[in-house]
Amino acid sequence: MFVRIFVLFWLSMAVIAGGSIAVTDAIATREFESHEWQRHAPVALAAAEALATGGPARLRAWAASNEHRVPGHDLFIVGPNGADILGRPLSPPAVQRLRLGRRSAQLAKHDRTRGVQLQPMRPWPRLVAAGGAAYTILVVPRRSMLFGAFALPGIPPAVLAIALIVSALASGWLARHLSAPIRRMQAGARALASDNLAVRVSVGLDGRRDELAVLAREFDAMADQLRATRAARTRLLRDISHELRSPLARMRVAVALARRSPSDSARQTDRMEREIERLDALIGQVLKLARLQGDSPRLDLEPVELGELLTEIVSDANFEAAAKRGSVRFAAGAPVEVAANRELVRSAIENVLRNAVRYGPEGAAVEVDLRVLEGAARISIRDRGPGVPPADLARIFEPFYRVAESRDRDSGGEGIGLAITAQVLRAHGGGARAGNRPGGGLEVVLELPTRPPLAGETRVG
Repeated sequence: MFVRIFVLFWLSMAVIAGGSIAVTDAIATREFESHEWQRHAPVALAAAEALATGGPARLRAWAASNEHRVPGHDLFIVGPNGADILGRPLSPPAVQRLRLGRRSAQLAKHDRTRGVQLQPMRPWPRLVAAGGAAYTILVVPRRSMLFGAFALPGIPPAVLAIALIVSALASGWLARHLSAPIRRMQAGARALASDNLAVRVSVGLDGRRDELAVLAREFDAMADQLRATRAARTRLLRDISHELRSPLARMRVAVALARRSPSDSARQTDRMEREIERLDALIGQVLKLARLQGDSPRLDLEPVELGELLTEIVSDANFEAAAKRGSVRFAAGAPVEVAANRELVRSAIENVLRNAVRYGPEGAAVEVDLRVLEGAARISIRDRGPGVPPADLARIFEPFYRVAESRDRDSGGEGIGLAITAQVLRAHGGGARAGNRPGGGLEVVLELPTRPPLAGETRVG
């Protein structure tokens, strides 16, 4: 935007300056080089006749009665002594032109060798009396020549008109250039307020790279994000409804069976108790996710040594892995300390590690690695399970999203654990990502900054 305004400003200045010079030259040429201005023949002839008929006295009388003969100009007749014959002080324009005449007279040279004499044309009429006395006639404009040719009649209005026209055209183009995307964004904001999330304002601005075009594209990105957020909220509500309905449906079946067969009521009561516990755990996880997805979740930070925390988590996970004759391997290295909420980080790591143990094959080992790279603590959890389809890698961190192979309740959980993991890490200023391993298996990388989030820093995305 700066470059466009800068170029437009100087282009306008160049057009104004060029037009002013052209107008000034045209008017000055007409005024200075015209026969009336350069010679003023009627004035010169009348002065010559007065001098011829009455001598200097008659010339003075004629000058006194004709000093304003030319409209807008003063008439001076400079005598042999270099002063006006009426005793008036010469105006600055008259002095300038008198000096010009004297410089022209100095050009007259005589080459005695060749006998040639140069007689330059005099710029102002000059009368020579019978006695040899010379009188110079000066007809000059009354206005001050402080600004040179700009003092000539007609030049200031013309220059002002050029400046106004050019500046008006440049300002109009600039205003339209700047206001077009602004008006589009205003209309887009009204469309968003009226719940139209499909609005786009950067259409037609593809060729522009200035700040307003970038802002329009950011506006479209915001609209896309709002639409995605709304879709995710709708999907979340649908998934929550589905997740809550499933245990309730099983509880309803258990109640019906208990009523039908009183002898089986104890077993059905146990079944209902398990479903209630599952329902309670699900609601607790949903509430935790809702708190983490707030604008600024409050975290009670404390120094946490990740190597020590991982050793505890791996020790617990090995109990589950032993049931499948597997193991979880972790070798603690140098101490890595972060400012974090210990319980939230523990829960985030456990969610990933338990998934790795659950989906790993019989007798397989899960590898856990901790290192510090680029100012962040990076925890890698690798398994040899079936992996995840590439199209689903980014979505496994969405609430209630399950890969097709793990949709069954017997093999998968509620589908909210990885979403909580991602939100916990974002709340700490870190992140989570997943990728398939060469040869099979999944690797989940969890990152935590080695410093606490700064005040006002965005921590949840």
